[in-house]
Amino acid sequence: MDDLDWAAHRPAVFGAAYRLLGSVAEAEDVVQDVWLRAEAADRSDVADPRAWLVTIAARLSYNVLKSARVRREAYTGPWLPEPLPTGSDAADQVIADESVGTAMLLVMEELTPPERVAFVLHDVFDVPFDQVAGVLGNSAAASRKLASRARKRVADARDQHPKATRTERERVLTAFRAATEQGDFDQLVKLLHPDAVYVADGGGKVVASRRPVVGAARIARLLARVPAHYRAERIDFIEIGGEAALATYRDGRVIWVDTVEIADDGRITAVRRVANPEKLGHI
Repeated sequence: MDDLDWAAHRPAVFGAAYRLLGSVAEAEDVVQDVWLRAEAADRSDVADPRAWLVTIAARLSYNVLKSARVRREAYTGPWLPEPLPTGSDAADQVIADESVGTAMLLVMEELTPPERVAFVLHDVFDVPFDQVAGVLGNSAAASRKLASRARKRVADARDQHPKATRTERERVLTAFRAATEQGDFDQLVKLLHPDAVYVADGGGKVVASRRPVVGAARIARLLARVPAHYRAERIDFIEIGGEAALATYRDGRVIWVDTVEIADDGRITAVRRVANPEKLGHI
């Protein structure tokens, strides 16, 4: 490979880094580093440029991921992935599938760094296990076992939380937006599963619940009783991680993004709100 078609491969490079790190800013840093390394490298023996670039991204991300675990232990309140805009309105096109959704990223957060790397590289980007082993410093057989364990965890989570159809999801999300705008406690209770969970990521930068709120009535009360000075000027639909979500605006800027998990019975099982302004500047 002599000429590097960076524009064609950049979405995969960014996608690998984001899936591993759950951070748009950190993924962008990895992308820049991959570009510099790729430009300086001897590419004459590279047969599959996409796999080669994604593998470089994974190696760099793996180093960041190991230190990120320590930083997140000191994070103020719950940590949620940075919302990743997707769809036609996104500034940069990315490869969007289930593995960039908030719910799946949180499942992958529970994996060890090696499991996460093995799963993302092999199962998402079809990188052979011998190349995965080169990133992790183990054998192809060991990398295969790591990916298998990760795959089982992901499958178990998917089976435990069957999702609503796209049409049903849009219907429920539309009703949820209206109920939130109107502060309609009763309607919110109807839309929420009795054991629903609300998680807010303020990062200590803005007022946000520092512990998960559990139960339909408690969540509905919290959402319906937003103080007047926190009320939004509008709530818009936005695509985050390949799925419809809600962006709340005040003074012309996004003040939080809600991703909502909806079960196959049409009830909301999780509301995840990112309000940390450091995670919203790219939207």
